[in-house]
Amino acid sequence: MVKDYIYVNNLKYQMVLRIFLLVFFINIGCAEAKPESEKPNILFFLVDDLGWLDVGYQGSKFYETPNIDSLSKRGMKFRSAYSSHPRCVPSRYGIMTGRYPARTKSPGPGSQLNESEYTIAEALSDNGYSTFIAGKWHLSRGNRGSSPEDQGFDKNYGGGDSGVPKSYFYPYNIQKRGKGNENAPDITKLPEVEEGYHITDQLTDLTLNWLGENYIDSHNNKPFFVYLSHYEVHTPFEGKADLEKKYKSKADKIYKGHELENPFSFEKTTGETKLRQDNHIYAAMIENLDNNLGRVLKFLRENNLYDNTIIVFTSDHGGLSNRGNNRPLATSNLPLRGGKGHNYEGGIKVPLFVVWEDVIKQGWSNTVVTGTDHFPTLLELIGYNQMKDKHLDGVSFSKSLVGKFQDNSKRPIFWHSPRPRPKSTGDLANTTVRLGDYKLLDFYREGRVELYNIIEDQSESKNLSEIMPEKKNELHELVKNWRISVDAIE
Repeated sequence: MVKDYIYVNNLKYQMVLRIFLLVFFINIGCAEAKPESEKPNILFFLVDDLGWLDVGYQGSKFYETPNIDSLSKRGMKFRSAYSSHPRCVPSRYGIMTGRYPARTKSPGPGSQLNESEYTIAEALSDNGYSTFIAGKWHLSRGNRGSSPEDQGFDKNYGGGDSGVPKSYFYPYNIQKRGKGNENAPDITKLPEVEEGYHITDQLTDLTLNWLGENYIDSHNNKPFFVYLSHYEVHTPFEGKADLEKKYKSKADKIYKGHELENPFSFEKTTGETKLRQDNHIYAAMIENLDNNLGRVLKFLRENNLYDNTIIVFTSDHGGLSNRGNNRPLATSNLPLRGGKGHNYEGGIKVPLFVVWEDVIKQGWSNTVVTGTDHFPTLLELIGYNQMKDKHLDGVSFSKSLVGKFQDNSKRPIFWHSPRPRPKSTGDLANTTVRLGDYKLLDFYREGRVELYNIIEDQSESKNLSEIMPEKKNELHELVKNWRISVDAIE
């Protein structure tokens, strides 16, 4: 269990100085290294498979996320935040490197991190940060030099090849039916706990213990970068019994008398789509995750670490809501189209907010951001020079965080999905670009494109390719040239 750490170190007197320095660096577009005692800590809280509408502050009426919702009010929320890919591995590659996953032939065998990559963790470690990861890494897959320890992390708990445990309850490599999982050595290396202990709870325990040992007991002067990358809410669907019971009752109450003869819709390009949020097990998993975020926030506040910590909350891609077979589905992303695996909005749009008490503004931003942008943004927030030769595709959105208008309407954002899973998630191979209000999907194997005004039609229901041929041709040429420039596989 987590020890009780109490340490008082009032940082309020530094607040005015931090605000001045942050605004100064952002205004002049460069930075100078600050003393370690003035550098903010960073907590990157990443959720697996959490959909854009799977949290209360985004409008969900079924899932309950009081800690997430409360924290979101303390910072800047983004209406148009995207992952860099609609699947786990390439999305996480984009976050870590600031580069489009298409540059490394991702997704695909052997397409994860390699020794030549330079991650945000390495950048921070090289500049005086203590770095820590707990949970899902999924970027090794046997590649040399691709483990968290090779890529800038001082301490790693549970991060390696595996994308998910066989069970969320200890022992995590044993399914409910008792079958072992030999391909999860990273997860089984977690410290032993009592049988039935939940992996999300343990990852939180390990994080708080590390913070306590390094920042409360030993009074470490280094700022920290904590990458808390939970396996939840990815499949398998397993919730705590009391929470499952709660949401089963809630679903019965909400939908009694409104049963659906067919809870799915069908269309050619997306397979079956789940029509409403009613999976009580998935809801239980979301609340458990929210409870663990609450534990982290409580610890930071009680130990006077919260005020000087930048907190990023986001997901690696959209919720699992579409299928091409009979697999169980987690959630509904409606009114967004598609889900995990798709380059429609439901597959790539994610919840995102950033909090830094008394520094980052509170409210909503219309700035369009994607997963590659976290690397340069964090560098700029802490007063470091950009590393444009490293985070090639990332663009800092730090101006948006301090309430400045950041016009990126002329910046194209790309997604490339060369290895679809039509029988699993119902998607097809395509390359996609968003530029300003418009979004084009190039289904290059089928020789067709789709064009949408994403502002007026977030459901992507009105294909404008025939009535706006000039815009279609402009974006189609952009996509084709980009594929060549990054040497994307088709």
